This record gives sequence, C-alpha cells and structure tokens, in this order.
Amino acid sequence: MKILNLYSGLGGNRKLWGNDHEITSVELDPAIAIIYQKQYPNDSVVIGDAHDFLLKNYKNFDFIWSSPPCPTHSSFRFNIQVRYRGTAAEYPDMKLYQEIIFLKHHFEGKWVVENVKPYYQPLIDPTFVLQRHYFWSNFDVSNKEFQSDNIRGAQIPDLQALHGIDLTNYKIPEKRKLLRNCVYPPVGLHILNEAIK
Repeated sequence: MKILNLYSGLGGNRKLWGNDHEITSVELDPAIAIIYQKQYPNDSVVIGDAHDFLLKNYKNFDFIWSSPPCPTHSSFRFNIQVRYRGTAAEYPDMKLYQEIIFLKHHFEGKWVVENVKPYYQPLIDPTFVLQRHYFWSNFDVSNKEFQSDNIRGAQIPDLQALHGIDLTNYKIPEKRKLLRNCVYPPVGLHILNEAIK
C-alpha cells in the first residue's frame, strides 16, 4: 500500500507500521526530518509544506494520514497558556478543517486526520476518539482502550520509552514537546490495521 504520512514529526504514528508499505513522509523542519529518516530509512522523506504537498500529490496514494499542527486548537494551550499565563491568543489554524473537507470530497482512498481535543466545539464532529486525540476519517475504527500516556507529567526519558524514539544524541530544541506531539504507536498501528480491513 502507498501511504502518505503528513506532518510526520518524529513518526510516532508510523512506529509500528513495519516495512511492508511504500511510505512517504512530509515534514517541514529539516532537523526533525533527519531524525525521522534515520528511524525509518526505507521511507521517502520530503522536507516541505505538507498542506501544499497533499493538494499536489493526493492522487498518488492509497492511504493518507494527516496530523496538522495542533497548538492553536489545543485546550491545554487555551486554558493554561492563554488564560492562566497570559500568552497571546491566536486564530485557530484552519488547515485542519480544509484537509478534512478536501479529503472527504476528493480523495478516493482511505484517509484519517488527527488532532487534539480542541478548546471549542469542533466545526466538524470527529469520526472517532482514541486516547487524547480526535480523528476524522472515511472508514470505521473500532474502539479500543490503550494505556494512558500520562502526557501532562511525562518527562523526556518517559516519553522516549513510551514512543520508542531516542533523542539522546540529537541537539534539537523542545525535545519534550516533540515527543509529546507523537501519536502513541499502538494507536497508529490500530488505525492502519482498521484501514487495511
């Protein structure tokens, strides 16, 4: 199966997918893309704008996973940083909803869009919820319980163990944030398996 993994980050969602698929990853940050490539040397890694790549290349894939940036939707950011700490408010990034609508109406394969539970009522109701994530998709995914990722209190060593990603030898900023942004690998595998059914 040809898979497009958009906004791939460190590849938490992809961790347990194995090497039986032809996977293309798109990541904007070159330093993060290098880490992804070292973890998944068989994947094709594109350094660029995932939103733009989707529009130009969606017809070339059988399954698309998109995880657009979530900070402007995050209830944690809204409640802790904006309300409590006085961080400047921001407009929600509408790429999330653009991609859901676009995939729903233009893509003939299976697709899933992942994001955090927002601080507002979602403009489009999610198809399903797993762990701390909302998912929109064009296929059914059975409910499944996963261990808590204890994301709020987890520190870098805990998160590295949880996701099976070791950043010890990389000099990159915000390691904890990068690891917190990862989808728990068993969740990614469950969704892919449901898409293959």
